[in-house]
Amino acid sequence: MTDLLARTAFAAYRGAGMLLLPFVDLLLERRTRRGKEDPLRRGERKGWSSCERPDGPLVWVHAASVGETMSVLPLIDWLAGSGLSVVLTTGTVTSATLAARRLPRGAIHQYVPLDLPLFINRFLDHWQPVAALFVESEIWPTTLGELHRRRIPHALVNARISERSMASWLKVRPIARALFGRFSLVLAQSAEDAARFERIGASDVVMTGNIKFDCKPLGADQTELEALRRLIGARPILLAASTHPGEEALVTEAALKIAKSLPDLLTIIVPRHPDRRTDIMAELEATGCQPAARSRGEIPGPETDIYLADTLGELGLFYRLADVAFVGGSLVPIGGHNPIEAAQLDIAVLHGPHVYNARDIFAALDEGGGARLVRDANELAEHALRLLSMPTLARDSARAGREIVESGRGALEQTRHWLATRLLPDYLPKVGQTTLDDSRSEIQSGDVVERVAG
Repeated sequence: MTDLLARTAFAAYRGAGMLLLPFVDLLLERRTRRGKEDPLRRGERKGWSSCERPDGPLVWVHAASVGETMSVLPLIDWLAGSGLSVVLTTGTVTSATLAARRLPRGAIHQYVPLDLPLFINRFLDHWQPVAALFVESEIWPTTLGELHRRRIPHALVNARISERSMASWLKVRPIARALFGRFSLVLAQSAEDAARFERIGASDVVMTGNIKFDCKPLGADQTELEALRRLIGARPILLAASTHPGEEALVTEAALKIAKSLPDLLTIIVPRHPDRRTDIMAELEATGCQPAARSRGEIPGPETDIYLADTLGELGLFYRLADVAFVGGSLVPIGGHNPIEAAQLDIAVLHGPHVYNARDIFAALDEGGGARLVRDANELAEHALRLLSMPTLARDSARAGREIVESGRGALEQTRHWLATRLLPDYLPKVGQTTLDDSRSEIQSGDVVERVAG
């Protein structure tokens, strides 16, 4: 009965997708007008490839957007360096821009096809991957179904699932078991994630840790860095990184409060989506402050209150300039962006309450003194002013954050180990000495047995 329910649900999902086919072009056209699709590459969303498939074995890696792409780049480097070709798919224009700059030789970027049978099969027919890797929490029923039907092994890497998401999946347990049970391997960020995946039906789960801890620090153009340092001088700098709608207003409100005590404060805002620049600038100008926008070639002069860094790929530059950083997507319910990037560069971190995308990382930083929770503009102003006014406190916080990040490293090696030994043993070299072996210890968590390496 449960198998019948799952098959019926998947068939209904596929059927609904078929009904949507006549409207796909309208959907893509609308997204293009909003800047969410590349007009020259819309065919990729329908499974048409824009380049030839390279010879030899190829692995498909899918990452939703910029954050996931950044985290999986070291893994792609390793796959390509091992002689495999890689096709990386993402779903956003910003991640495509990042991929164009950062992918190694032997790796190709494509936009992910929409989760409809015609498009997925067109994509798979062309690329013919020997395996597929999905990053963090990317679950597409038709895609997974087609991979399963073609017997292409697929894994969920750096996998995470929240308590809320698990509870939702448990309400449709037969469907969850049929869907997650198709993964050949699930490599979870934490023991809690591993237990949740097992509870909803994943059959081969290993806790490897979070590979974001192993990513290299964000880069920066040294010439640009030195030029900006000369321009800014000794002004205290508050950075708001990867902000979303609603957060720029809160950051500006906090900055105006701080400026009453630190009148030479410079606030730098790096929006998650730079294409929002027009709306953000209008919002900033309405407050009476004097903003400048990097995309317009403007520089932060002595009169500049807020510098809008509305460019791509320069977050590492602005982290290196900052004294204190607020990590965005956390004062609004986005889930919080990666605080490791700030901690790696010796920056004291502030964040809002909405951090479910990286709850464990934020919790570790909070408990260790590397980050602080702020709930609104008043608390952001209060904590930022304290750190900006007390450089020793800010340095101690930054040092604590860096030490926490360094202690969390090792997940990349473990991920490579399991992929080499369990998913792609015929294609990848065995990884050297590892703290994981091929055994599992059983740790009881309620009625769940967590599969973790001993």
